[in-house]
This record gives sequence, structure tokens and C-alpha cells, in this order.
Amino acid sequence: MRYPDIIRKSIISLFGFVIFIFSGIGFYQHRHLKEPVVIDPVTTRLRNLGDYFGGVKGTMNDCNIYILEGKEPGGTMMILGGSHPEEPAGRLAAWIIVENASIRKGRLIIVLSANRSGTTVTRPGGAYPPDYTIPTGWGIQKFRMGDRWSNPLDQWPDPEVYIHYPSGQNLAYVDIRNLNRTWPGRPNGTLTEKTCHAFMNLITEEKVDIVIDLHEAELQYPVINTIVAHDDGLELATLVSMMLSDLEGFNMGTEFSPKNLHGLSHREIGDHSDAISLLFESPEPFLDATRGITSRELLLEGKDEFVVKAGEHGLLFAPIDEKGWPVKIRVGRHTSAILQTMEIWNEYYPDKEILFDNIPRYTELIKNGVGFYLKDPSETGSDQIIYE
Repeated sequence: MRYPDIIRKSIISLFGFVIFIFSGIGFYQHRHLKEPVVIDPVTTRLRNLGDYFGGVKGTMNDCNIYILEGKEPGGTMMILGGSHPEEPAGRLAAWIIVENASIRKGRLIIVLSANRSGTTVTRPGGAYPPDYTIPTGWGIQKFRMGDRWSNPLDQWPDPEVYIHYPSGQNLAYVDIRNLNRTWPGRPNGTLTEKTCHAFMNLITEEKVDIVIDLHEAELQYPVINTIVAHDDGLELATLVSMMLSDLEGFNMGTEFSPKNLHGLSHREIGDHSDAISLLFESPEPFLDATRGITSRELLLEGKDEFVVKAGEHGLLFAPIDEKGWPVKIRVGRHTSAILQTMEIWNEYYPDKEILFDNIPRYTELIKNGVGFYLKDPSETGSDQIIYE
């Protein structure tokens, strides 16, 4: 080998090694980013998912469980954020509730990172940003950007065909790492299946009455701007939809949970527990196949000329214009839908009332933005800060 060739190859190898080092540092920082949550230790009881099933204890998915308890007994509502961590509005809506809710009656059980493993990775080949920041009155708060699936570092390999338990239905191989395809889970399954099994144990042990799973979807997906309801919650969901359209200033439809499509929270939780299960979907242009650059700006502002062009050609199931779908609108849809669900629930089940205040509605979030409702961890004691 000639001397110039040796020099050239050495330089290329060194350059590749430098890229490898900096990439590794970035991946490590993403996986270990600490997100502070400010709680009220007087009204909030903290548990871990591993307390309900030892199979996930100490794993990446041994997530925090926030239990907000009122002074009066009542019903129990569970809110799942982060089932799909690439859908930030659901996680942020749950975050705002944890940090702001004042509960008077009953209980709220809130999960911010239902698939915590999925918050530690972004989609391979998707060029997703590793994180995003929300501006506040006291600075910025940084959040991990995630993926739809559990991190391969925590669960691998995928099978050629994923056979759902217990239905036996064949699903896409990669969905064995999709938290919203592995319900009700199983104790001897994969990490993602064990996670769903642990949540089912939680629902049973804590006697949860209603579960709300918060999601976002691409505008090219037909199940969007809607509440997907299990059979037992269809009437409740329909009334919530009507009240949102009448009082909150936006439309949110209702979809029936298909009986023959398995693994989803809105089907399996209702089938395998006494809880009513609902799933809320809001629009997220960041996920559309026709999008432009998957930047932090697109994630938070929801503006994309390519998605708008797709809408002009009739390829979308939700409207979009140059104003886009900012994250404050998407979060506001979730918080208002949760509040309307609480109000309708109380009319249907007065013996299991759930009463909580201080949660911003749709119009308030549009006016003030998400950051207005995030608490400053530097102004609180260490006993009030929990890290996700």
C-alpha cells in the first residue's frame, strides 16, 4: 500500500471514530436526560410500576406512577401519557395535570412515561430531534423526544411475526415493541408485554374506574381528532364529543373500538378489567409521511408546507392551513377532553364522583401556551421534585 493511501485511510478512519464518539455522547445524554416534575407531596403519592409487577421492577420501564388523592372518597381516573413517546401533546397534557391539579374528591392516577424505554430513543432513519424545549416564564424546560416503539437496547430481537397474546392475532413484527399493541400483556413475555401486564395489575389493584390513553396521529391517518371508545364507554364518549363541540370550540368525533383488532388499550383494558377505556387522538403533522424536515419547529409549531399540499389534494383526514397545529392547541384539546370526561362521568356515576380543579382548558392553553403551566423546579424543595 502506498504511503498517501495509508494517510488518506487513516484520516477517514479517524474522522469516523470522532463521529462515533460524538454520536455516542449524544445517544447517552438523550437516554439519561432527567426531566424534573414538580409535585405537591401532600396530595400526591408516588409509586413505581414495578410495585404492581416484579417483572418490570428495576427495568427501564419501571416508570413513575403519580396518585393524586382528594380528601373525599370517590372514583378513580387513570391518565396514560407517553404510550407513544413520539406524540408529545399527550405527555405534556398529563404533565400539566400532575403539576397543577387540585383534587377534591376521588383519585387521579397519572403516568407521564407509560413506555419509558420509548422515550430514550428516536425512530431509526427518521432524523428526529433527540429532545425539544418548552419556553416558560422562568426559562426553558427540556423534554426527551421518543419513538413509537420500545428501545431495541431494552428489547431485542423482534420476531418475524408478532403473535398477540392472548388473541393469537398476527400483527406487524415491530409492534411487539409497541405499547399500544401489546395489551393486556403477559407476565412471561417481552419487556413491552410485561409493562402492559403491570399496568393491568395496577388497574385491578387500584380499582380504576376509567382509563384515558392520550395520543397523537398523522393527518393521513383516518382515526384522528376523535375519542376511540370501548363498548362500555361509547355512550360516555359520545356525550363528551357533543359537549366539546358545543362548549369548547373544537370538534372531536367518536369511534367504536373494533372488537377484532387486538392489543390496543381501548379494546383490551375494557375487555380484561372493570375499567372503562378511552383513547384520545389529536393531530400531529410531524408524523406525516409527506412532511418536510423533522425539526423541533415542526414538532412544536405543527406547520409544514408539504402536509398542507397533501391536504389540497384530498389526502388528509384532518384539516390544516398555514397556521398549522401548534402543540398548545393539541395539548388543549386533550385537557378539555379530560375535563369534559370528568364532568360527564360525574353525571353518570354520582356515587363515584371525581372532582379536580386548576387544569387549563383549550382556550386558556391557546392564550397562555404550554410553558405557562409548567412549574419552576428551582423554586421548590427537593421533596417536591421527581425526575422522569
